[in-house]
Amino acid sequence: MTDVDGLFAEAVQAVLDIGQECVIVHGGGPQINEALAHAGIEPSFFGGFRVTSPAVFKVVQSVLSGSVLRDLVAQLRNAGINAVGITGRDGGLLVAQKLTELVDGTPADLGQVGEVIRVDTSVLTSLLASGFVPVISPIAVEGDDSDEISKSGLNVNADLAAGAIAGALGADSLIFMTDVPGIYRNWPEASSFISSITYKELNLIKGEFAEGMAPKVLATLNAIALGAASVRVIDGKDPQAFSLALRGLGGTVVTR
Repeated sequence: MTDVDGLFAEAVQAVLDIGQECVIVHGGGPQINEALAHAGIEPSFFGGFRVTSPAVFKVVQSVLSGSVLRDLVAQLRNAGINAVGITGRDGGLLVAQKLTELVDGTPADLGQVGEVIRVDTSVLTSLLASGFVPVISPIAVEGDDSDEISKSGLNVNADLAAGAIAGALGADSLIFMTDVPGIYRNWPEASSFISSITYKELNLIKGEFAEGMAPKVLATLNAIALGAASVRVIDGKDPQAFSLALRGLGGTVVTR
């Protein structure tokens, strides 16, 4: 989310060039923190999740569904990619309920932070069939298995949103472009880096991960459990990482 050299657009074009459809889910942590600072609000995190009060949610939604989404779509369109921006609230794409516990089962009061319980892919499949590249802001509508509370939104961790969407679409591959080279059992110890692991193996040790690595692991597990064929976590700051990922190399790969 801090790319200023057009490398991300090149990565997306590489996907399209090999005949694959592409759906993008973005985050925006640095931009949110900057906006919160301007608003005089101190960021707070617990278990790798942003604690989201009503005041924080207002900023998060404005940044993610406003400036970040629009800037990213503009960047892609400027590179000749037929991108269109939507939020998880549009068309009931993402329906979530409040997240009440961490990956390890620890109870948590995170405010307006959601976990996705339902994905309606009809908007995405229509856009893909029409030749668009959907770019999604991870803001969900609050609800349950059948109803929505349309006036209420929830902040969903971008990794978790991407995992839920990839699973619902039955994606061939989900690639997390993050700020670390992959999944570490004990970040940042280099010796704890995991290059390849199965869903079963990762699920057995999921409670061992902390901070930002925890939601990433949960998102990976959810994506595969819901239908994605594989997940690869790569360093989005490395210009070569994405091209390697398209060839099935680099980062951490998690398989069924």
